[in-house]
Amino acid sequence: MAVPEILQKGLKLPAIAAPLFIISHPPLVIEQCKAGVVGSFPALNARPAEQLDEWLAEITETLADYNAKNPDNPAAPFAVNQIVHRSNDRLEHDIEMCVKYKVPIVITSLGARPELNEAIHSYGGITLHDIINDRFAHKAVEKGADGLIAVASGAGGHAGTTSPFALIQEIREWFDGPLLLSGAIATGNAVLAAQAMGADMGYIGSAFIATKEARAVDTYKQMIADSRADDIVYSNLFTGVHGNYLKGSIVAAGMDPNNLPESDPSKMSFGSDTSKAWKDIWGSGQGVGAIKEVVPTAELVARLVREYEAAKAKLAA
Repeated sequence: MAVPEILQKGLKLPAIAAPLFIISHPPLVIEQCKAGVVGSFPALNARPAEQLDEWLAEITETLADYNAKNPDNPAAPFAVNQIVHRSNDRLEHDIEMCVKYKVPIVITSLGARPELNEAIHSYGGITLHDIINDRFAHKAVEKGADGLIAVASGAGGHAGTTSPFALIQEIREWFDGPLLLSGAIATGNAVLAAQAMGADMGYIGSAFIATKEARAVDTYKQMIADSRADDIVYSNLFTGVHGNYLKGSIVAAGMDPNNLPESDPSKMSFGSDTSKAWKDIWGSGQGVGAIKEVVPTAELVARLVREYEAAKAKLAA
């Protein structure tokens, strides 16, 4: 199956900038799209819920104005991430907002619901569901997801433990739709490698934390730039779901990163107070070693594009 047109228009790099909880907001999303990657944000970042209407209006109007002024260099589309877990008491409202603004791409996490997919399909949008194994991939497609985001070992946030080679290979045995790879992708070379494995696009998160437009404190941004893969800790303590976090933030919070207790998965929550659990414990993927400094979003994307094109040229030589 060919990659949908909506995932090609305006892209200078075949990649989606992952929705970063708390961090992604309109200034970052808009710059990502202008630079040539799909920008995204979690709906739950807009607080209170009424702010989501304002954010979607700002993003759609700004990008429409940009496209009108730059017909030969249009912006990439944007995406909104919806947490489908039952503890998200805003889901119905947030889906209604996506329908109102005809959000081009909706990324779903922690659950798959046919009615959500149908709502997005009603105006021509597409849904991408993130998964950590082949079993969940089957369930997502069966419930109507258009594409999949394979969250492999090394990804930031709620990551899986499966090698990207194994995960992509298993999914491609039966699924020929849009497939993205998430997991330590912080260079243009890695995006090309994801495509060589069988993915259509890369899914890049941690690198965008260390940008001028990201809504993260300066200490967090600098810790991303200063860290290496060995500085990432995998734990389910903070949300009930296993994820990757910066060791330095755990130490700063007064905890021993080498002796973290296990959390009860049944206690995980993604409702109104979720941000409290993430305030001082900072997520990151294992690809941080490629991030050397805090830069504007446009500069980061330009670097990724150069690396991607150079890698392609090297292989073709």
